[in-house]
Amino acid sequence: MTACAGFRPARLAAHGRKTAVCIARRLKSQTSDLNQQNVAALTGKLKTVHDLPGPNLATTVYFLFVKGYADKSHALQVEHKRLYGPIWRSRFGPFDIINVATAELIAQVIRQEGRYPVRTELPHWKEYRDLRGQAYGLHVDTGENWSRMRSALNPKMLKLREVATYVPVINDVVTDLLHRLERLRMRSPDKATVSDLPAELYKFGFEGITSVLFETRLGCLQDEIPQDTLRFITAVSNMLTLSETVLFLPRWTRTVFPFWTRFVQAWDDLYDVARRLIDRKVKQMEEQMERGERVDGTYLTSLLSSNKISLEEIYITITELLLGGVDTTSNTLSWTLYHLAGDQDMQKRLYQEVVSICPQREPPTTEHLSKMPYLKAVIKETLRLYPVVSGNGRFTVDNEVVVGDYWFPKKTQFHLCHYAVSHDKDEFPEAERFFPDRWLRGGASYSKHHPYSSIPFGVGVRACVGKRVAELEMYTALSRLMQHYEVRPLDGAPVVQPKTRTLLIPSQPINLRFLPRA
Repeated sequence: MTACAGFRPARLAAHGRKTAVCIARRLKSQTSDLNQQNVAALTGKLKTVHDLPGPNLATTVYFLFVKGYADKSHALQVEHKRLYGPIWRSRFGPFDIINVATAELIAQVIRQEGRYPVRTELPHWKEYRDLRGQAYGLHVDTGENWSRMRSALNPKMLKLREVATYVPVINDVVTDLLHRLERLRMRSPDKATVSDLPAELYKFGFEGITSVLFETRLGCLQDEIPQDTLRFITAVSNMLTLSETVLFLPRWTRTVFPFWTRFVQAWDDLYDVARRLIDRKVKQMEEQMERGERVDGTYLTSLLSSNKISLEEIYITITELLLGGVDTTSNTLSWTLYHLAGDQDMQKRLYQEVVSICPQREPPTTEHLSKMPYLKAVIKETLRLYPVVSGNGRFTVDNEVVVGDYWFPKKTQFHLCHYAVSHDKDEFPEAERFFPDRWLRGGASYSKHHPYSSIPFGVGVRACVGKRVAELEMYTALSRLMQHYEVRPLDGAPVVQPKTRTLLIPSQPINLRFLPRA
């Protein structure tokens, strides 16, 4: 029940008008771009959550289990926007969510999120942390604690000069990826096909992000993957798969179904491997100091030396960074290669750009990558069509907000429908077409759009902390793959659609042919 649900209609109207005036004054000092319609609403014409359209419980169950949207929540955003308009209310069990599905409405939510925004509540993650007596980490903690941890993590992740120091290790991982793809294609009957490419790129994404975060190689791209590494990979996949199920099931089901037990086991495995890797680095640093040697390193070394974040917080925050880094890289590269294989002219154009900047298969530096606008446009277009996180959340803990013509009380949960917005034809002409040219400023096909119409890494102080590293991995891998291979689809290959498994992933394996370039 919302904060205003107990008011009678007359009191609700009076309360709404009084609150609207207060909010109008506050927002007027905070933002300068509220449109005239919202200004009029702020003077006394605001509606409330009870005026919003949206599906009831029976309709939601029908969409999920009869219409087949259970693993297509990204597509359900589009369908609900068509049925109910750009803002609607969804209620399912204990969840009461306000969905916003235009770039401007998302912008209005973000502008009012406060100093310490809460992305969304994850009560099952918090329950696990309490069960094991662990620190909360970035995704569970809030307020000043969250801000302190985030400020400790940001410098080595978001400053381009710092991220550039990861280029050598990322290039080493890409080299191993190229070797693995070569082995796989040569083992195939036609000496060209790599089957289930997303699974192979998942191993690359895992090896890449762990090489940066843990400053060690885990062997994900070897033929014989170490047991601890396999355990780590499996735990990540299981946790993400089970997280949504556990969140929606009532607590009484935990003694009936195995999902909670498996969820806890996945987190135990994740935490255990991460803790041992970090403890190993701590021991190395202590031994170096005892010998009077200089302690060198990159991300983990810097974090352990900063004294801004406790060891217990490092265990959990590094693990959470890993969770966000693997699928972003692997899924985006999978979709990119899938589309490039289907459009040889587009692929040739990208290849020519890469070899003009890095001839003789020279591994790219950050300076090289800065001169490849088409490469970046290709990745941007992939992330527009297939945002890894199809929707994000904001939970208004301490403040009332006004969005469109509606006033919302404190503790309102918003769902930012990124997939629906990035597929909006009013923002992107031919929105379902893979067309990188729409991102090339100054070009004839450049598509002017709202800055919040495609924000796959989020925006504001809660934007993805690993954005720069993920981009560097994707740019480096894609450019070097183009240097070495021409990618083609299999004859008669089916069209691959996305599905939602917490994250947006291909609904079936993507199999492509890799033909060596001369």
